[in-house]
Amino acid sequence: MKPDFIGWATKNNLKCADGRTIMKDAFIENDGTSVPLVWHHQYGDPANVLGHALLKNCDDGVRAYGYFNDTDSGKLAKQLVQHKDITQLSIYANQLVHANGRNVIHGTIKEVSLVPAGANPGAMITDVIMHGEDTIYLGEDEGILTTNEFIDTDLSHADDPDDEKDKKDESEPEDKKKKSSKEDEKTLNDIYESMNEEQKTLVNYVAGSILEQAAKKEEGDKDKMKHNAFENSGHSDNFLIHADDQAAILARAKQNSCGSFKSALAEYMEEKNALMHDDDPEPYVAPAGGFAQTGNGNITNLFPEYKEVRPGAPELITDDQGWIGKVMEGVHKSPISRIRTSAVDIRNMEGAMDALRAKGYKKGHKKELSGNFRLLRRTTDPQTVYVRNAIHRDDIVDITDFDYVQYLYNIDRMMLNEEIATAIMIGDGREDGEDKIYPDKIRPIWLDDELYTIHRDLDIAGTTEELQGTDTRANFGTNFIYAEAMVNAVLYAREKYKGTGQPSMYITPHMVNVMLLARDRNGRRIYGNVNELAASFNVKEIITAEQFAGKTRATEDNKTKSLIALIVNLQDYHVGATKGGEITHFTQFDIDFNQEKSLIETRISGALTRVYSAIAIEEDITEQG
Repeated sequence: MKPDFIGWATKNNLKCADGRTIMKDAFIENDGTSVPLVWHHQYGDPANVLGHALLKNCDDGVRAYGYFNDTDSGKLAKQLVQHKDITQLSIYANQLVHANGRNVIHGTIKEVSLVPAGANPGAMITDVIMHGEDTIYLGEDEGILTTNEFIDTDLSHADDPDDEKDKKDESEPEDKKKKSSKEDEKTLNDIYESMNEEQKTLVNYVAGSILEQAAKKEEGDKDKMKHNAFENSGHSDNFLIHADDQAAILARAKQNSCGSFKSALAEYMEEKNALMHDDDPEPYVAPAGGFAQTGNGNITNLFPEYKEVRPGAPELITDDQGWIGKVMEGVHKSPISRIRTSAVDIRNMEGAMDALRAKGYKKGHKKELSGNFRLLRRTTDPQTVYVRNAIHRDDIVDITDFDYVQYLYNIDRMMLNEEIATAIMIGDGREDGEDKIYPDKIRPIWLDDELYTIHRDLDIAGTTEELQGTDTRANFGTNFIYAEAMVNAVLYAREKYKGTGQPSMYITPHMVNVMLLARDRNGRRIYGNVNELAASFNVKEIITAEQFAGKTRATEDNKTKSLIALIVNLQDYHVGATKGGEITHFTQFDIDFNQEKSLIETRISGALTRVYSAIAIEEDITEQG
């Protein structure tokens, strides 16, 4: 019966994808044998067995004569081969023996597979036989061994001496071919068994020395093989002999119980489990009398341990923390927690304070007394703010890479600082409840009374009309309009500002980018950097706070205002804490639950102590009904 295709199961002296090289006669014991023809080394499903392959050992490698069965999968595979959709072959082999590092000198082929891409550059289908016709479609020129791509050619195999030899072998009866092969050359085992005891001792000594040198050579780089010798797709099994294995075999050979290197190798290979890649669907199950798979299917046990890129404590992913440090450092700290602010308003507001004005005297008339003062006073009481946590002692003992206790304390302290800074600037934000930091204890600057915080809206419509008139959007872009509206709102609000010194601006990152991207009608940017932007607002510095984004408040007249920026000198904001109320860390060990408990708390109050000492820039986003 003619084969359906002819190809090379493997070619000698070609470096495979995993770095191994198959040497001549490495699989001579497979000469004349028949092995299953499988799809992509998938052993678990009988439907993946496509037929069988007859193997012939040649000088250049192992030839494969493939015969497809009449199953649906076999017929489909036959069509793929005939149409040249599949051109590559791969083998599964075990009982590998290496020499000079990664040269394979002995092994046993258990099956041949059709694969989309193989590891051995020369392992491919060279001839496709179309039954019922005399035409033979030729594949790759067998003299070109540098690529595994399928190359069409018009060369006739009759011009190739090796092909003539192969065709002659195909025409011979099967028994005659096997007999001729056996007579022409002996196997390694036949040669070894023909030696006397003295010669065997010498061979064992030489082989042991070679393996010992190879083990020393590979010990430095600990080259753990992660792939089999012939398939780079990761879907086949293999016995692997590493440097550690070689040392173990050599040590076993030196024991009196083994007596020789050959017996030590045989014992080791019998006890050694086969290794399977993790993505193999099913373990390999051999037919009766064949190879038995005993591995656990987890080749990742051979992989090196993972190495931490940044050893020690894990990196923290947090929201913007820069402005929080500025707030905690910038506020005025007082040793008094119950604070009271008093002020007398002597401004002449719409003539209301005319009575306080100095008066001219006219002779003969009575001098009038000045009017009463307007006293402004408010008090602020403290509230306790805390972060509580518990750490299991088992975790403290088991985690040795870094100080777990200090790591969690740093996180707790960071969260406490962020909560206090947020309460100072924009408020707690939670609904009323036990966990809320109340705004009458730590008074938020944004939500403070108009007497202390000046609230100004961006006048986008007015700025647009001023810049562009009726020719809307023909001259300036939206970014420029927003930038000009911001400058107008801030500078006009500064006319009423009564805070200490030069304030800082805390603003959303988006609005900073909007203003930096503002361009004039010639396409040039208005502000080259943040410092130029700060100078236009007449503020000390601009500090971005991403936590401000999306924050809104409802006014008494049922409008919704979105926060854009806060302008304040935090020296005008007093944070008070009496002795014992400062930020303190408490720890206690719970012997019942084997936990180290942690508590960080402070008892503080906070409020602006100067009238008109802060400015809040907002945008009216009330939905128009």
